[in-house]
Amino acid sequence: MTEKTKLEWTELDQRAVDTVRVLAMDAVEKVGNGHPGTAMSLAPAAYLLFQKVMRHNPADPHWAGRDRFVLSAGHSSLTLYIQLYLAGFGLELDDLKALRTWGSRTPGHPEYRHTPGVETTTGPLGQGVGNAVGMAMAARRERGLLDPDAPKGESLFDHQIYVIASDGDIEEGVASEASSLAGHQKLGNLTLIYDANKISIEDNTDIALSEDVAARYAAYGWHVQDVDWTNGGTGYEENVQALYDALEAARAVTDKPSFIRLHTIIGWPSPGKQNTGKIHGSALGADEVAATKKVLGWDPEQTFQVADDVIAHTRKALDRGKALEAEWDKGFEAWKAADGERAELLARLRKRELPAGWQDALPSWDADAKGVATRAASGEVLTKLAPELPELWGGSADLAGSNNTTPKGQPSFIPAEYSTKEFSGDEYGRVLHFGIREHAMGAVLNGIALHGLTRPYGGTFLVFSDYMRPSVRLAALMKLPVTYVWTHDSIGLGEDGPTHQPIEHLSALRAIPGLDVVRPGDANETAAAWEAILEHTDRPAGLVLTRQNVPTFPRGTDGFATTENVRKGAYVLLDTEGTPDVVLIGTGSELQIAVEARAKLAEEGVNARVVSMPSREWFDEQEDGYRESVIPAGVRARVSVEAGIAQSWHDIVGDAGRSVSLEHYGASAAYQTLYDEFGITTEAVVQAAKDSIAAAAQISGPGVPPGRSAAGPVGPADAN
Repeated sequence: MTEKTKLEWTELDQRAVDTVRVLAMDAVEKVGNGHPGTAMSLAPAAYLLFQKVMRHNPADPHWAGRDRFVLSAGHSSLTLYIQLYLAGFGLELDDLKALRTWGSRTPGHPEYRHTPGVETTTGPLGQGVGNAVGMAMAARRERGLLDPDAPKGESLFDHQIYVIASDGDIEEGVASEASSLAGHQKLGNLTLIYDANKISIEDNTDIALSEDVAARYAAYGWHVQDVDWTNGGTGYEENVQALYDALEAARAVTDKPSFIRLHTIIGWPSPGKQNTGKIHGSALGADEVAATKKVLGWDPEQTFQVADDVIAHTRKALDRGKALEAEWDKGFEAWKAADGERAELLARLRKRELPAGWQDALPSWDADAKGVATRAASGEVLTKLAPELPELWGGSADLAGSNNTTPKGQPSFIPAEYSTKEFSGDEYGRVLHFGIREHAMGAVLNGIALHGLTRPYGGTFLVFSDYMRPSVRLAALMKLPVTYVWTHDSIGLGEDGPTHQPIEHLSALRAIPGLDVVRPGDANETAAAWEAILEHTDRPAGLVLTRQNVPTFPRGTDGFATTENVRKGAYVLLDTEGTPDVVLIGTGSELQIAVEARAKLAEEGVNARVVSMPSREWFDEQEDGYRESVIPAGVRARVSVEAGIAQSWHDIVGDAGRSVSLEHYGASAAYQTLYDEFGITTEAVVQAAKDSIAAAAQISGPGVPPGRSAAGPVGPADAN
């Protein structure tokens, strides 16, 4: 047994911890709302991490060699903010005084890109656990790219991921899914501290939680320890040494993630509200704040009191951090000199730059009336790009064969002993297997992107984007370059029936600010869509793909446009002489219907333009002149055709427009039958075009340009 290290814990450290409690009370009291209780009781644990355990440099929050900290219990944002203040990450006392107010750097929940030292946006419970799992996976993948031969624990790129989770996190399904995956992946660089205080908003968690959480994590394959500051309910002692010993033991276990159940009393040492739901999510009240300060030996008349010797002591974290980074830099320079090729890769990945000429690897397809499914085209893109872009990695939620997310010839990211006949791999592989855990997949992908160097993607059926929507929303809020490969995008999946046929999903996803929804109409558009997605580094994208084959259109011949304007979100695929009588707008598998309708209309002397609009979001970004060139304001007759609800098309088609859509659930039958039975046909588009032309003739006045989604800040970084 390894001899335990004696923790240096002085009277000054204890006063710093009590300072944390007082600041938490005062900050919530000043604004009148918030979550003081957990920040008070977790003060010793958070202080231990930031001042004694974690490797970081407050002067350089983005230092590549740092450990990562995730506050999954984001409601207790003060747990993090006060440590960032004490350690010198850039927050000052005035920032704590401005908690939860307009323009402050201390919002109600931690926000990535907004506050220095915040590694991820948390608040929706369980998400932070998933993010931390993703960070731990990314750290392993990046080590494999940059320094795979270094002995375990001796690489510059080895570091720890720490996460604090609450009872609420433990109850959320996304955390359970992600924790199961972490155990399977044997993520020895991940340590989770579970604050088992048995209190949530509805008071004692006995009303809803009774399982042995530690036993559950042991079953997941985690290394589990128990630290009980309540001494089984016989008396409260904040045994920081015991927690430190557990953290040291966790670091020593390299083949399992570590779970530390820390038994605390929420709101300690508040005499009247500790261990109650009342201190979880609301201010203590002036009398209780005063009473608690008296228990601590503080002046109840003073607020935001920080002794000079305390802040001088905690700000020594700056000196320690600078020394750590300077030492790391020496090793880094030696590594660069010894491995120039990998050093060049790291420099490129840090800047999120793509290598010169990478687009040359993109496949292309000849015109073919039988065509190819866009999901298959996407799979071919991934296979071709894999050798060119080592940063691009991902997989599926157990639907790899359907999503086509496995690049051919690439190893799986799994412990070697879990290789199967179908999937062989090792700890540094690139094909991810999420299992049937869509929600965790979304959170894990966010964590991978947050870690900083690689570009993750994850696949499932479009209908199951519902399971991952909270994670998708957070990716958009944080502007993370995550790609979702959502296949089986309509009633075109056929016989599986209405449970698997997405109807409202495209419009619902388009409603998420900052998410690019991209639904290409043929194989070559799919390749062009991947190209544009990978060139964006400031947003997530959902690539929406067909199960069934769709025609591959000729490009640059027979009147068909090339795919160069796919990146603009919409372009004229087929035009007519002069001003068109009607504009037909299609996406995905319905683009072919618009093309066929154009030919039918031409037989009747109606001049129709076909516009392919794979991404409303990209089109919304274009200048007015380009948008006018695609959908002229003066052409009021417009028809959209998409096998889903028409909600996201009303402002595009305008006051005289028509939408050929599907406003109800699907059915189980061959996909061709469903399109015919539900009226998503060439004939329906032809009739809609005639109706729109007639309606437009009845309207006078200036033309109507296609609508543009409301613009505004996507995330906090935009608002400042």
